[in-house]
Amino acid sequence: MTEHIDGSRLNQDLRYRFEYISKFINFTNDDIKALNTLATIALPLIPVIVDAVYRKLFQFDITIQFFVLRKDGFDGLPKNNQSLALDSPQMIYRRDMLSDFLKRLLLQREWTDDFLQYLSRIGQMHTNKIESGSINVDYIHLNATLTYIETLIIDSVWTIETIDNKTKKEIIIAINKAFRIQNDLFVLHYLESTSKETNPSISSTHHKTNKCISS
Repeated sequence: MTEHIDGSRLNQDLRYRFEYISKFINFTNDDIKALNTLATIALPLIPVIVDAVYRKLFQFDITIQFFVLRKDGFDGLPKNNQSLALDSPQMIYRRDMLSDFLKRLLLQREWTDDFLQYLSRIGQMHTNKIESGSINVDYIHLNATLTYIETLIIDSVWTIETIDNKTKKEIIIAINKAFRIQNDLFVLHYLESTSKETNPSISSTHHKTNKCISS
């Protein structure tokens, strides 16, 4: 039997959108458990992954330029890319933000409404929405960065000798699904920011409930 999906509600109700995607890609409690399993092994690797990500971003002038923007309450920022370093205060702040994201993604035992709104805000803050305190990063760079992070994690999982191949496969599949969900929330806000229609923000129209997918 064909299930009806309300297309307009997908753009207005964060939980409804998440549940539809979860059904489509079969993101279940087993995937969350796989992410939690990875967390017990991979947390010490997160600083290494974060360092690799920002070194990659520093390789291109088109990506490094976003780090000299006057955002996040920092004063006295470098005026150009050449004076910016990986250990600059705003870079340490951003590295901590990415570390926190990866830890929450792996450790989260219940994908509650609050957690979904956290993932949604990550997407929103990178758009050109004035109300979000955004930094207006072109989507191409975010998609490339997410792909690079996911590849680093998968490569790390594959080299772990303390888990069997079956568990590795489950973890890699779960990582892929989780990143697709996060990527969808980037796309959602980028489509909103480029639309000619005025649509309420997902985070402001979404009604909090106790619904969640949990491990």
